Amino acid sequence: MVEYKSFLDMPAPAGYVPGLGRGATGFTTRSDIGPARTGIAGDALKAAAASKKPEGENGNEEEEEEDEDRFKDPENDTGLFSVPGIFDPEDEEADTIYSEIDKRMEERRKTQREAREKEIEEEFKKKNPKISDQFSDLKRDLGTVSAEQWATLPEVGDLTRKNKRQRKNVEQRFYAVPDSVLASSANQNAMDSSIEADGSGTTDGTMTDFRSISMARDKMLGLKLDQANKADGTASVIKRSDSAGGFTNVDPKGYLTSLSGSFIPSTTEVGDIRRVRPLLESLVKTDPKEPRGWIGLARLEELAKRIVKSRKVIQQGCDNCPRNEDVWLENMRLNEKHNAKIIAAKAVQFIPKSINVWIAACKLEDDINSQKRVLQKALEINPHSDTLWRAAVNLETDSEDAKLMLTQAVELVPMSEDLWLALAHLETPANSRKVLNKARKALKTSRAVWIAAARLEEQDGGLQDKVYKRMERGVKELEAEGGLPDRAQWITEAEKCESEGAPLTCHAIIKATLGQGIEEEDRKSIWMEDGKDCIRRGSYETARAIYAYALQAFPESKSLWLATCQLEKLHGKKEALWEILEKAVKTSPHTEAFWLMYAKEKSIAGDISGAQEILSRAFELNPNSEDIWLSAVSMEAESKNYDRARKLLERARQEADTERVWVKSVSLERQLANYDVALNLVTEGLERYPQNPKLWMQKGQIFESLKESHKAGQTYFAGTKACPFSVTLWLLLARFEQSQGVAIRARSTLDKASIVNPKNELIWLERIRLEVREGNTAQASTLVSRALQECPDSGLIWSEKIWLEPRLQRKTKILEGVKACENDAFILITVGRDFWQNAKFGKAKTWFERAIKRDPDNGDGWIWFYKFLSEKARPEDAQALVDGFKAADPHHGLVWPEYLKDPANFGRDLSEILKLAAASVQL
Repeated sequence: MVEYKSFLDMPAPAGYVPGLGRGATGFTTRSDIGPARTGIAGDALKAAAASKKPEGENGNEEEEEEDEDRFKDPENDTGLFSVPGIFDPEDEEADTIYSEIDKRMEERRKTQREAREKEIEEEFKKKNPKISDQFSDLKRDLGTVSAEQWATLPEVGDLTRKNKRQRKNVEQRFYAVPDSVLASSANQNAMDSSIEADGSGTTDGTMTDFRSISMARDKMLGLKLDQANKADGTASVIKRSDSAGGFTNVDPKGYLTSLSGSFIPSTTEVGDIRRVRPLLESLVKTDPKEPRGWIGLARLEELAKRIVKSRKVIQQGCDNCPRNEDVWLENMRLNEKHNAKIIAAKAVQFIPKSINVWIAACKLEDDINSQKRVLQKALEINPHSDTLWRAAVNLETDSEDAKLMLTQAVELVPMSEDLWLALAHLETPANSRKVLNKARKALKTSRAVWIAAARLEEQDGGLQDKVYKRMERGVKELEAEGGLPDRAQWITEAEKCESEGAPLTCHAIIKATLGQGIEEEDRKSIWMEDGKDCIRRGSYETARAIYAYALQAFPESKSLWLATCQLEKLHGKKEALWEILEKAVKTSPHTEAFWLMYAKEKSIAGDISGAQEILSRAFELNPNSEDIWLSAVSMEAESKNYDRARKLLERARQEADTERVWVKSVSLERQLANYDVALNLVTEGLERYPQNPKLWMQKGQIFESLKESHKAGQTYFAGTKACPFSVTLWLLLARFEQSQGVAIRARSTLDKASIVNPKNELIWLERIRLEVREGNTAQASTLVSRALQECPDSGLIWSEKIWLEPRLQRKTKILEGVKACENDAFILITVGRDFWQNAKFGKAKTWFERAIKRDPDNGDGWIWFYKFLSEKARPEDAQALVDGFKAADPHHGLVWPEYLKDPANFGRDLSEILKLAAASVQL
């Protein structure tokens, strides 16, 4: 009977792997090195496949190969794709083209990839520099350290001593003790004031004289202080009294003064001195002929406040190194004047050719005659020293004596440039030319001689051409001799001549040398930069010379002419500016900016007729220029020639038919209150230019002036349809709707405007202020938060946020606002106003000044600053601000444009409009 086993008791088939059918091939635990059954599964599968074959069946090789090919990767070019096909020439050409394209694209991608990787690597190195890179500049500086400096570096020394001292100090630290210990020790040494009946202070029969003990202790303290005082070489500050008690009185003030005057080396310095002294002593013993060792040891003793020892050491150095001037000079320095003179006399006996020793000996003398005698002896021994001759000449008070001495000096020292120039300076102009001619022959590479010759021509009343020719000849000869310096040195010489009152020589130097060593294409940019550098240094005449030379090479350069005009406007005279502008309009007659600047400067100076004549000339050369037409109209309107201004505008609309001409025409009629004419003009202008937002604004404002509110609203609405990106039109429409009592429609209008013009600070500001005007402060605060999310660096929004806060809580918001947009003029004005409210007038003035300097074209800063000065400062300060305001001529802001463009203020002076605006704003 066959016994059948249960399923679970049956043996597993060959190659059986539990869970293999559902994809379980093993797992990895924490202690496993790798996959548990990755290698077993493949073997198991092969064994299972082999067990399924019938016994005695021979496998066919073709079927096995077919089965193997079936499991191959289709991406692998074997089998079907391994058989090469038939290629014709067109296929080969196509393959060649594709391969070339692939190579080209790979090279292109490679260049881009390398550039991108290089940029990422540079950015990473910039953010995470290596320590070696951080100290690269210091390591470069180590290349300049000489061997002598390396040798003088102190040794590191034994640092373990410091650690031992620190550990010792740690052991000696004091700590707080309980109050019980303090209380018990308070009476430990207390003296019992009670006296026994027998009159003794003790019970054992001995007598204690406390008074004698106290006197002895005070006497000992006094002796110690006296000894310390004498050792330091200071005056005695202890005063002993001869009172009966014998007490010693100490002057605390004098004692503290003596302590503060005395030098007490620190522990580190004392340690360094003790460590270095043996080294230097060993050096002077082993090599007594080395002067640096004696000097170092003497200075070490001086540092240790051992002056006597220092003098002895340096004297030994003089004895051992009598031919070295440094040792003698150090000996003279360390000794008093009387002894130093004796040392100097010995020094000149050993080294009579040392110029420094003679100069030091001369300085030791008190009177001029003694100094002259010393220098005369020195010159007898060293007649070819220009240093000694200069020192001797400087001591002479009589010009004739100095002249005689210089005449002898230049014969003995013909290569001294200073002596020749000094002699030429003292001589008459005729003799100066002779002296300079001799100097020129002796010093063929000296530019100072040629500059002095040119200055002599200028001082002698020579013509400009004569000075220029002399300098040009000098430059040619210097170039021939190989002594021509670079441009920077010549510019420095020109600035020096300017500072010394020789402007013609300054111009001559620039004209003769400015073009040296510059490429043709770089001349203009380099000369412009040279002029700016001279202006920054305050050398305005040199800058004029540079610009004049550059304009000769580039006569039609607009930037050069404007730079020259700006230089004369800021640092010159108005006549010079007019002369330059006249040259500019003649050289570039079709450049409108020159004509407009010329006419404006004439108008500012009060020469209206001259300005009109300039514009007439401009019309002839530029008949279709919009700017010239409008400038002429503005000038006629300022002169109150309104009929002539109308005729000019009428002619301009025919010859220069532009949008600005129509806008100016409408503005003039509005300012003159001719609303019907203005309405006709704006209607005609909108037919020509329907996309111009200013014409729509003007039309709506005309209807508002005519009290036709319905038409004004329709005009603004039509304008927003025609010009949806004009923020000002949306704001005018919203304000008009709110003024009509329809705040809901105003909110809707501003919502639409924000959709068309996202992230616009003016629209957000109007939405916030609309809620403030309606009394919805909470909604206004919410809008401020939303606005700052879209415009985080807007000074307008931050200012509004600050003013919405309570007064006592504004400081925090001000700090946040300044941090977010510190260079915004509106936030600077807000900070100034807050300081003003808190009565911090000095700080308020500082912030208002920062505001107008940061953005002088913002009229709001000038308004608030003028209001502040008119109330809290002197009248002359406010007037000075008005003058600066007129020069700046601002056109932007939130408050200022409303007053500047108000037709009611037409014809008024800018200062009057400023005062009106300042009176209207409230703190």
